[in-house]
Amino acid sequence: MINKVELKSNSHHEVFGNPAPLGLIGLSVACSALIPISLGFGLTKNGLITAGLFALLFGACCQFLAGMMDFANKNSFGGTIFTAFSFNWAINGVVFLGASYGYAPDHHIMLGVETTFLVIFVFLTYGFGHFSKLFFFFLLDIDFLYICKILKNISGAGFLDYPIALFTILLTLISIWLTLATLMNPVVGRELFKIGGPMFFVNRGRKFDWTVRKKIFEVLFLQWRDNAFKEMTFVDFEKRMKAGLGPKNTIPELYYLMELGAINLSFETENNETIKSLRLTSSGIDLYEQLILRKYEL
Repeated sequence: MINKVELKSNSHHEVFGNPAPLGLIGLSVACSALIPISLGFGLTKNGLITAGLFALLFGACCQFLAGMMDFANKNSFGGTIFTAFSFNWAINGVVFLGASYGYAPDHHIMLGVETTFLVIFVFLTYGFGHFSKLFFFFLLDIDFLYICKILKNISGAGFLDYPIALFTILLTLISIWLTLATLMNPVVGRELFKIGGPMFFVNRGRKFDWTVRKKIFEVLFLQWRDNAFKEMTFVDFEKRMKAGLGPKNTIPELYYLMELGAINLSFETENNETIKSLRLTSSGIDLYEQLILRKYEL
């Protein structure tokens, strides 16, 4: 018999859906408006006004809204970052609009602010590494972008415009990829746009880490969807797990899920010590569809 799984928690309730795609799409569009500026095009009054409007409407407004939604969902990390970024984009927009009328921001104040941002971004880079490798390199690109901006602010070297343009283009491409990953992957039920597993892991005490178990279900669910109940070889399973999470000991999890009835394991020998192949059972498929794919939610 298939049972509907009900998970209720009074300690945390998400008021909104995942706001990250909104913030990321705002970032990608705003960055794309800066690419012609960084390459030396659009340095006219109309061009600066256009870039300023995109910075305000997409960079500032989308990220501010995403930050407020994250705070409502009790996600202080995402809420703080998106909201702070939104005000930074608001400043960028105002600077572009001011530049279109001949006003330039104070050199010394901008240098101090950019240096402060760089210090913050260095630590955020480490924090984002706990989510995924791509998020880590996303922040690393921002670090290098700000290093180049600070060096140009200090030295006035024109050749630094080229790496600034390069890092801006790279930031746009990564943000587009992350936008599509956060939007499309949950819809299609698989990692269509790969972002990689966490780069850093922290021992969080007694709090349960779902990372390995969730990845096991994801790999085996894709196997079932493409091959029905044909079993996947354990060698192939380990390769896919390693590609997503790095080297992990999955044996205890697999034996537990077998006892639970979610996974069927086949063995090389009669003593059930060496796993030959594996697949999800119908109960395991239903469990994944309910808890991860939310099949009963309209």
